[in-house]
Formats: sequence, C-alpha cells, structure tokens
Amino acid sequence: MVPIAILPIVGFLLGIGSSFTNQSTIDLYNLQGILGKGHFLYGVFFTFKNVSKIIFSNIPIIFAVGVAGGMAKKQKEVAALSAMISYFVMNSTISSLLRLFNYVDKNNTPTSALSSGAVDNVCGIVTLQTGVLGGIIVGLGVAALHNKFYRIKLPNAISFFGGARFVPIISIITYFFVGVIMFYVWPIVQSCILSLGYIITKSSYLGTLLFGIIKRLLIPLGLHHVFYIPFWQTPLGGTVKVGNKMISGAQNIFFAQLSDLNHVSKFSMDATRFFSGEYIFMMFGLPGAALAIYQCAKKENKEKVAGIMVSAALASILTGITEPIEFAFLFVAPVLFGIHVLLAGSAYVVAQLLHITICFTFSAGAIDFILFGILPGNSRTNWILVIPVGIIYFILYNRIFKFVILKFDIKTMGREDKKMKVDSSEIIDKSDDVRIFEVTQTKEIVAALGGKKNITDLDCCATRLRVNLVKKELLNKNLLKGTGATGVVLKGKSVQIIYGPRVTVIKSDIEEYLERCPNVEINTTGIDEEIHEKSKKRCNKKPSKVVTILSPMEGEALELSKCHDEAFAQGMMGEGALVTPKDEYVYAPDDGLVGFIFDTNHAIGFLTDQGISLLIHVGIDTMKLDGKGIEILVDVGQKVKKGDAIMHLDLDYLKNHTETISSPIICTDASDNMDIKLLASGKVKALEPLFDIYFYR
Repeated sequence: MVPIAILPIVGFLLGIGSSFTNQSTIDLYNLQGILGKGHFLYGVFFTFKNVSKIIFSNIPIIFAVGVAGGMAKKQKEVAALSAMISYFVMNSTISSLLRLFNYVDKNNTPTSALSSGAVDNVCGIVTLQTGVLGGIIVGLGVAALHNKFYRIKLPNAISFFGGARFVPIISIITYFFVGVIMFYVWPIVQSCILSLGYIITKSSYLGTLLFGIIKRLLIPLGLHHVFYIPFWQTPLGGTVKVGNKMISGAQNIFFAQLSDLNHVSKFSMDATRFFSGEYIFMMFGLPGAALAIYQCAKKENKEKVAGIMVSAALASILTGITEPIEFAFLFVAPVLFGIHVLLAGSAYVVAQLLHITICFTFSAGAIDFILFGILPGNSRTNWILVIPVGIIYFILYNRIFKFVILKFDIKTMGREDKKMKVDSSEIIDKSDDVRIFEVTQTKEIVAALGGKKNITDLDCCATRLRVNLVKKELLNKNLLKGTGATGVVLKGKSVQIIYGPRVTVIKSDIEEYLERCPNVEINTTGIDEEIHEKSKKRCNKKPSKVVTILSPMEGEALELSKCHDEAFAQGMMGEGALVTPKDEYVYAPDDGLVGFIFDTNHAIGFLTDQGISLLIHVGIDTMKLDGKGIEILVDVGQKVKKGDAIMHLDLDYLKNHTETISSPIICTDASDNMDIKLLASGKVKALEPLFDIYFYR
C-alpha cells in the first residue's frame, strides 16, 4: 500500500501542474498575466508537473521496492534495497539479450520480432515493457528470498556476508536468471495480456459492469487491490498512444494524457471507465446509505449513530474511503451489501454511457474530483454530469436502504435490541476532561489475537489490520470490536480487522509492543464482557482522590511500557513512568519515609505521607555493579522532606557500565481501584509533576 499511498500527493502535483500550465485553461480564465510563460507561477506549476511525471514514469521500481519492504518480516530496509538492485539486474539482463539477439536496433527501436510497445526505457535501460507487474515480480521474489535468508549463518571465513548482507547477493544471482527467463517468456505473456485486455475493451458496457461488481464484491475479503491494480497499471486496462509513446494501463493512460493537455481534447473513455463511476456512489450513494442507517436508528441511539455515520460519510465524500460505511451494514445485513454491489456496478456503466472521463489516484473523493474532473475542464471530463447523477444515486441508496431495513427489521447500527455499548476507549469524564478509564488498546488487540505466540504475520492496507494466526480459535472478535474495530473478517487462519485510515499507526504500535511483550499464548474467552462491565461501572464515577507524583530526578520522561525490562514494561512491578536521568542527584518526590534500600544501592523504596508506596529504581541492570556509581545519602527509616537529596549518581560511570540508565519510578501498590495517567513526556525537571494516581471507592 505504500506505493499506492504516494499517488494522491503525486497526482495532486500533476493535476494542478498540468492544469495551470495548459494554454487552454490559461486562456479560458484569462490568467495570462500571472500564468503565462515567463512568469514565476508558471515556473512553479511547470516544475510540479515534471516532478510528478518522473514518479509516474517510474512506478514499477517504486512497486518493486514497496512490495519487498512491505512483505519482509524484519529488516525491511535491506529487502527494499535488494529489490531496487534486483530490478536493475533483471532489466539489464533483458536489455543485453535484446541486443545480442537483434530484437532492437541501434536506435533502440524494436525489430519485427517484437510487437509495437513491447519495449520500454526504464531508468535508461532499454528493456521489455513489464510495467508494474515486473516490479511486483521483483518485490514478491525478493521478499521471499529475504524472509528465507536474512538470518542465514555462513562459515567463519565468509561470515561477514551472512545474515542480512546475504540477501542482496542471492537476489542479484536469482534475478540474473529471472531476467533470462523473462526474455523468453514475457513476450508470450504480453501477447496474452493484450488479448485479454482487447476482449474486456470490446465487451464495453458488460465488461465495465463486471469490473465494478467484482471489485465491490472483493471488499469484504480485502482482495480488491489484487483485482484492480492490473487494470490500472497493465495492458488489461488498455493501451493508447500518447504523444509518441504507447502507454499501457488505465491509470497510466489518464495521467499521461493529463500531462499533455495541450494535445488532448478528451480523456480516453476506455481507460477512465474503470474509475469514473466510483465518484457517483462514493461521493453521493454511500452517504445516502449512511443517512438511511441514521434515520432507521432508535431514538435513544440517534446521537451516537449520527456521530459515527457523519464521520464515515465525510471520509467517503472527501477521500473515497468507504469501508467505515460498508462495514456498518456488511455483516449484519448481507442483503444490503448485495444491493450496494449492484448499484455500484451500475454506476460504472452510467458514467460510461454519459462519457464521464475522470480518473483518480487512490480513491474517488471530492479532492480528486476537483483535481482530475473540474480543473482539466468539463469538455475533457464531463464532470458536471456527476452531480445530477450523484443526487439520483443518493436518493436511490437512501430510499432502498431505508425500505429494506424497515421492511425486514434489519438490526443495523442503532437498531439493536440491547442499548448501544459505549466502547471503553471512548469513556471520558467530560466535566474535568480527565480520562477515567483508558484501555491500553495495543495490549488488548494482541490479547484478543491470542497473544504474541499466536501471531505469525502482521501487516495492514489502507483501512484494515491483516494478521495470520497459529490457532484461529484463540481469536476474540468481541474484544477486538471493543478496541474500536468496525469489522472483523476471519478466513482460515487469516484475520482482517477494520480500523479505518488510522490502522497504520495501530500496526506500528503493535509491532513495537510485540518486540518487548512475553512470547506467550493468551486465551481471552469470556473476559471481554468482564472488561466492558468494568469500564461501564468506572465511567460513571469520579475519582475519590487524585495524587500527583513528582519526578525525583531531572531527565527525559517516557511511558513505562518503553522500558527494556519486560517485568517493568508489563506493569508486573507496578504502574508509573520511566525517566532517563540527566542530573547527578535524585530527590525525595514528597514528604515521607525511606522504607528500604537495596544492598546494591540501585533502588530505594519510599512511602509518602499520603500513603503512596513508590519504588525509585536507577537503571535496569545496575544491580550487577554492586553499588558502584550510586551513593545513597539517606538511611532506612529516615524521614525526609520533599526535595531532599536521597541519591548521588555518577552518570558517566553508569552509562559506561550498564545497558541503560533509564529509571522506572513506580507505584508498587497499584490495584483495580487505581488508575495512573502520565503527565510528563520528554524533558522533565526534578520535582515537576510526573504522573497522577486516581483512586476510586
């Protein structure tokens, strides 16, 4: 998804760059005074166009790097570099054979042995036109090689070339032979793809309808990306001559024409029929369905449903991300999804019938509609027709959905027999803006997936987390939905959890958590309701007491979960914070009593006058130093005042003799009746607030 994710910004640059350097647009809006050649703004937009064109021209190698890096389990940067090298090796091998067998002449023009458009210039290499499929072949192969060999051990004499360093070596050797195979096989594949593309093109409206229906049907399985990319980027989506070059792939054709507006009076209908219809149901149709779900909700649930549906509709209208709406009815009412699939498929055909020729980068939202529909001009795109047709589809979706929901009493959102549950992650005491109960979402997701030991692979696409499991019976769907997931799809031992666009952040958090959490199997059967009950009971309470704990040292404050020691990171010793000291003195954080001092001087137990038991633990592996580098300035049982120095640290010695000096400051008597909220993040001075402890009766 990373290569696809760059398309919106690149498309944005190409859209405005091409539109505002096009002489017809300049003349139409009388902008010669600011956008004519020689003016500063013309230079800016001209540069935008050329910058984006170079990226679109090299999409295959970007896919090669992106696929390899995305599918590598560890050390993704090595896989990405190996893919780039392999892509060059494969194409250089093909180029050498083309010249040896006289398939291209001295001007790099294909001879009669190859069909027109079969040869391309890739980063200065004259090679076969493999397009994005060539990049994907490299990415998939290198990822497989990387995952197999990145931990390989070689004999001592050549051990330097072991591990990750072996991956580019084996990839170069492999893709030399792949290049040889491609030289003989790819012309045959090209011929087959062109024939299939020709059939789809000639099938016209039926082909367009089938494309739209199949793409929507694959949404629940998350396989729609696999289906549509070949149409976007290969001859399956057509081949058109733009300028002096043959361009293959529906999206490539559109953007090639967009960058040459001075010579294009109308965008290719054969290319844009795979795109235009989506604006009709994404910007208009599905928001109509969202309105129907709100209208059919029970009165007491309307406010909650409105909040969810409005945000989901805005996501669909502005960006074309439709999963938040689709998954709101997909599982509870497959019949509604079937209706949606048919309506969506018909929208593609209607757009083709009306000669609407608008493309998009990632999905069909209002942003792309403006860039690639309105700015190039109605004469090229017929964008104006999207609005009346979209209004009709809005009404169709709304009326049909509303009728079916009420007629068959479908339990869409807000129509459940039970009162709508409030997700534990959303429970906030609004009166004082204090989060009373906050589920640690990352831990809960991993637990609901059966623990670290049950997870074999973790990845994500634009809206969903994708995980492969060892035992699918350990999956807890209810617990996952409590973390904010709008849908959970299990197929075999592979599960997809739909979180929406924030999924990339969730994936990163989980990856970081998996690096330090125990490698155990977790069975959460039956505990999800208990968690919800606890959260609901807690949400209506205010804390009976709040105690602020001050930092006993100056330094960098972090969440305790960042600690290198699993026992501290998992809260087994208590909850609190982590501080990396920058000053040599440790101070009493409050008035209180020194409870105990470890024999090795690395930790002090402290009881405040408010009854809070604290542990100040300097570093993690400092026990092995037998007291060296740490001087204790107090005695056991001694009464101290807030701000009194209690320890002196030789920071240079500690840094040179321990793995880390990051120091856990924890409340050791934390219980179910207490919550802890970190107050400091980053730099913190001694005796500044570090974390709050909330007590409940």
